[in-house]
Amino acid sequence: MSSYDAIVIGGGFAGLSAASALSEAGARVLVLEARPGLGGRATAFTDPATGEVVDNGQHVLLGCYRETFRFLRRVGADGDVTLQRRLAVEMIDARGRRSRLKCPALPAPWHLLTGLLGWEALGIRDRLAALRIAPALRAAQARLARGEAGLDVAPDETVEQWLAAHGQNARLREMLWEPLALAALNQSPREAAAGSFIRVLAEMFGRDPDAAAIGLPAVPLDRLYAEPARRFVEARGGAVRTGAPARVHTMNGRVSHVTVREERLEAPHVITSVPWFALEDLLPDPDPSLAGLIRDATRLGSSPIVTVNMWFDRPVLDVPFLGLPGRAMQWVFEKRFVFGEQASHLSLVSSGAEDIVARSNDEIAALAVEEIRAALPEARQAALTRAKVVREKRATFSLKPGEPPRPGTRTPVAGLHLAGDWIDTGLPGTIESAVVSGHAAAAAVESA
Repeated sequence: MSSYDAIVIGGGFAGLSAASALSEAGARVLVLEARPGLGGRATAFTDPATGEVVDNGQHVLLGCYRETFRFLRRVGADGDVTLQRRLAVEMIDARGRRSRLKCPALPAPWHLLTGLLGWEALGIRDRLAALRIAPALRAAQARLARGEAGLDVAPDETVEQWLAAHGQNARLREMLWEPLALAALNQSPREAAAGSFIRVLAEMFGRDPDAAAIGLPAVPLDRLYAEPARRFVEARGGAVRTGAPARVHTMNGRVSHVTVREERLEAPHVITSVPWFALEDLLPDPDPSLAGLIRDATRLGSSPIVTVNMWFDRPVLDVPFLGLPGRAMQWVFEKRFVFGEQASHLSLVSSGAEDIVARSNDEIAALAVEEIRAALPEARQAALTRAKVVREKRATFSLKPGEPPRPGTRTPVAGLHLAGDWIDTGLPGTIESAVVSGHAAAAAVESA
């Protein structure tokens, strides 16, 4: 038995943001995480060969992640994110030409337009074509400002189709929109529905010129938010347990209890923040009213991310991160700039990695080395000493047209609430979507 006001299942961004919000409001919260450590799909591990702490995948924050920064401020961790003052990105295109997109300190949207006009990677026709997307973004921003959930786009229209319909030519798509779409959606623009991407662009390039600024965690992910959130919850009378696989039991249209192995736990509210693919196993005897929810969650597709962490015998990158458009590995991050000199590895990321996720580790590592050496002259002279491949086969949910609808926070079962990046936040499967859902679940509990 227990005497908690709420039980939160899952120790990632969604679960810990919900638990910390409830704790801040005075509730006594129990967090249950099945894995040995906190963090869910955004965590870190120690590489056995080098002893360095390695993120399971590179995660990036944006200035428009308002709820994420609210969560980090709550638990005292916002100082561990290095946030640009303005969007600035260096890219090396498929032909090896290096350029820099930098948005000046001007009011939106002039900061973006001025940045594009001065970007040497684009020709004059490309820059003029970029202006043609502005009316669609202004319309989306107006809808968001009015609190309207829907966007003026057909549900079966893909990102690629939407960009083409708004005059974005091949060079613009290669250098700007496709890298953004892959990073934000974790899915090919040819496959992903346009709605979530339009929402991301409207948020990034809205009234606040700092909204598109890129933030990198200055510490490994578990230290960034998971451990600070644990301390926050425990300091307010709650508890956080790892290695605690939970099951939720229902009876007569409401939550009955939670079990961890043979232990029975009770609380008037349960928030489940497990991924879509784990929901069915979480509910061994579900209420009949949950049948549609479970069916849709089971049918929802997934999209993978592959990260290759590599160690060279010398530094090969002179900036914290670099875009590599037109390649299998679309971004490379130099961890020395992020974690300090205690880190010496690069992280190369392939989002929407369906084409390579099934290859062997040696094949993926060889591809990453080939691409980084083709892009960076310094890497051609350096010796590779180690490569570590990390696959997240179900890193995010699929955004293909025709996927099952995403559920809301509330369920037909009294006392049972949903959180997670896959909940219907209007955003793709990002950190911000996870935290938005966690805060929404906490608000639902408080108002019940």
